[in-house]
Amino acid sequence: MYDHRSIEQKWQQLWQESGIYRTREDLSKPKYYILDMFPYPSGEGLHVGHPKGYIATDIIARLRLMKGYDVLHPMGWDAFGLPAENYAIKNKVHPRLAMEKNVINYKRQLNMLGFCYDWEREINTTDPEYYRWTQWIFLQMWKKGLAYESHAPINWCPSCKTGLANEDVEDGHCERCGTLVEQKPMRQWVLKITDYADRLLDDLEKLPEWDPAIKDMQRNWIGRSEGADINFKIKDSDQTITVFTTRVDTIFGCSYVVLAPEHKLVTALRNQITNWSDVEAYIETTKNKTDLQRTDLNKDKTGVKLEGLLAINPFNGEEVPVYVADYVLNGYGTGAVMAVPAHDERDLKFANKYDLPIKGVVTETGILHDSGKFSDLTSEEARKQMTVWLEKEKLGSKRVNYKINDWVYSRQRYWGEPIPLLHCEKCGVVGVPEEQLPVVLPDVESYEPTGTGESPLAAITDWVETTCPTCGGPAKRETNTMPQWGGSCWYYLRYLDPKNNNELVSKEKEARWSPVDLYVGGAEHATRHLIYARFWHKFLFDIGVVTHEEPFTKLQHVGLIVGEDGRKMSKRWGNVINPDNMAERFGADALRVYEMFMGPFDQAAVWNTNGISGTRKFLEKIEKLCSEQVEVKVDKKILSLLHKTIKKVGDDIENFRFNTAVSALMILVNELTDYYTANNAWALTKEDMAKLLQMIAPFAPHLAEELWEKLGYKQSIFKSSWPLFDANLVKDEVISYMVQINGKLRGQVEMPAEASEDEVIMAATTVPAIVKWLEGKEIRKKIFVPGRLVNFVI
Repeated sequence: MYDHRSIEQKWQQLWQESGIYRTREDLSKPKYYILDMFPYPSGEGLHVGHPKGYIATDIIARLRLMKGYDVLHPMGWDAFGLPAENYAIKNKVHPRLAMEKNVINYKRQLNMLGFCYDWEREINTTDPEYYRWTQWIFLQMWKKGLAYESHAPINWCPSCKTGLANEDVEDGHCERCGTLVEQKPMRQWVLKITDYADRLLDDLEKLPEWDPAIKDMQRNWIGRSEGADINFKIKDSDQTITVFTTRVDTIFGCSYVVLAPEHKLVTALRNQITNWSDVEAYIETTKNKTDLQRTDLNKDKTGVKLEGLLAINPFNGEEVPVYVADYVLNGYGTGAVMAVPAHDERDLKFANKYDLPIKGVVTETGILHDSGKFSDLTSEEARKQMTVWLEKEKLGSKRVNYKINDWVYSRQRYWGEPIPLLHCEKCGVVGVPEEQLPVVLPDVESYEPTGTGESPLAAITDWVETTCPTCGGPAKRETNTMPQWGGSCWYYLRYLDPKNNNELVSKEKEARWSPVDLYVGGAEHATRHLIYARFWHKFLFDIGVVTHEEPFTKLQHVGLIVGEDGRKMSKRWGNVINPDNMAERFGADALRVYEMFMGPFDQAAVWNTNGISGTRKFLEKIEKLCSEQVEVKVDKKILSLLHKTIKKVGDDIENFRFNTAVSALMILVNELTDYYTANNAWALTKEDMAKLLQMIAPFAPHLAEELWEKLGYKQSIFKSSWPLFDANLVKDEVISYMVQINGKLRGQVEMPAEASEDEVIMAATTVPAIVKWLEGKEIRKKIFVPGRLVNFVI
């Protein structure tokens, strides 16, 4: 009888007591650093969708252990930030107490599933000894000029009552709570990620083991474009409108110029604009729109003509009207565009709405027909020559532009790392001396956001008021806190040296373990965490803290597990499945095997409780098969299948094909069970049955340990070596060849594995189903694919 409760409890206790999964720092072995994106414990616990990635990394970590690697497989908690604080507010509990309680439960659930984490390296981003180094990194950035104060309008969530980075906004709504985001001028700290834009983009080529789709998402988010700044002089004024375009060759089709509502020229020229009240009213209506709302191609284009202004095209001297319109963003390019309706869809919709001219058409060369001396050139040649002409005439210049904006790093919330800066009336902004780090987040009774643009910390006078370390005069602490992304930008480095009180990580341990060999997590982090972590890592490389320019060698994203109703698991829909219930009912091993068997790892899968009962029965077969040693009658066919399975399972695990690995194990176990039932004997020797358990072990570690012990082995199965397959036994004795006529399957022929090409082709011509297709026909070509098919072209 397979009693999963006693077996799992027994082995989890033995693993903990023996410290078997503690990283040994054994320099005689090759290293393997495998990492999950650590969770933020902002809910009461995990549902069955959460462990999918953790199970996968656990399987690979165990495989690598058995292959002789020194494995680092740690876990920790991303416990600062909006998710955690919103949970605490909803449940009317202090965020520190909420996170402490949630972490205990999360850790219990992870241990329940038998993961091989080295818990001695556990980290928590809310631990002052951890965020001391988050603050230290920020200080180094500030000293290098990469952190600056801004008062520009930012994304503001009226529900969370805090500013948000562009990366925290999805379709115009707050990524955390779903509230429509507004634009609000706010004092905030900003990190100059744009200084690293080229490196972030170019170095994607150094990541061949990243999913191409993730790299494309980052390329599109960074949005590098090469073009030119062009100066349009304003008629009867000494002011100039500078536009950015990637297609200077279309300028002869320019029929109007558009300024973003926030463009400084709009207010600078208000005395020349004869309909200022209309313009002012329009600007007011755009203030609460997000960038995504304003640039949505499907939305109706709106704008107002700036009466009294005309812009002069520098190439042909033509005067064109000037508009203000919200589809132009002040943060992209120059905040001004030349509109070419014949070339741009947004410009065309705007032109049609406001009855503006559409000049010219795009020819085969891509040039508008009335482009003067540039007409005979291709688009690429024209762009080059026209940019040279602009620079020669001092009417513009070549420019590289980026869609990515600098990272809004401040949050007007309580639950985050304090920013280690002081404000002194005499000295200005001053960094907290490094020896005074960490700046500890004070305990407060009232931590709810104020909505005033100030963090709740601003009200704690005895914490805010301090002494300037430069002049000794009075100073005030910065009261904005860091976003939830701060602590996760570098956490993978702290696992290498979590107890180091003198530096972020020692050079020896960083050189030993970096970079992360395999990083597994959700694709939704492609344009948030993954870009931020790469940015911080490159900075740490520049200041000599790390030895590699990229933090993660291989990246693998996880497909969601959705509810039985096909929707994302949520309390709102009442479709959440608790892993505690599944593990209690079917066993942790059955749950692990089921989640890996559901389908391709990177694709979404629908939960089905009947499926886990199937993997439970699979494990029961193994338990029954291996519990008692019986007579051995070796079956050569099953022995060959064993070695084929060893090869396949090892390859499939390394390549995230867990579902086909489980399928191969099921086929082998079924064959062994059928043989046992028919002959009351094992088809394999004890040593070969042990190889079956070694293959099962990464997937179902508790049961594998138990049956390994019953076979008489004294040490843990995870101290044994992964089985090797016999190349001779992997070869098929007989191969079934498909036979095609002009590429269409018409028959099959079975041949000995050692048969030559000529022998296979000759045999194929004698198959009755093929003979009728060849009669009276000329075989023009014979195509032979070893081990697979023959194709006759007739």
